[in-house]
Amino acid sequence: MYAFDVTINQPMDQAVDTVIAALADEKYGIVSDVNVSGIFKKKLDVDYGGYRILGACKAPLAKKVLDADPNAGALLPCNVVVRESGENRTTVAFLDPVFIMSHSGTDAATEVGATAKEELLRVKDALASL
Repeated sequence: MYAFDVTINQPMDQAVDTVIAALADEKYGIVSDVNVSGIFKKKLDVDYGGYRILGACKAPLAKKVLDADPNAGALLPCNVVVRESGENRTTVAFLDPVFIMSHSGTDAATEVGATAKEELLRVKDALASL
């Protein structure tokens, strides 16, 4: 499977802040924030509900991958989807780093993927305990 997820009992805006804080506990920063709902409203005049894609990055891991394979930047960052899934419920989906890093074919990327997955699973577990 390409992703793993958890649903938390928080409204979207609060959940985004909670997810960012949980990622920071594992030393991940947010390098991009795509407001899919806002884009769909502006470009298509479609109300899509809350849907954001956060690009999470841990610089030492990214550097290790890029040192081994400069083109592997196309596989970065770790994407985290935060989407409304009901009243005061938000689903958080993490792109599986093992799945995505396996496409590089380098040992460094495979190792980074495994490390990142362990860390993101801890984030998922922290969110699940809310």
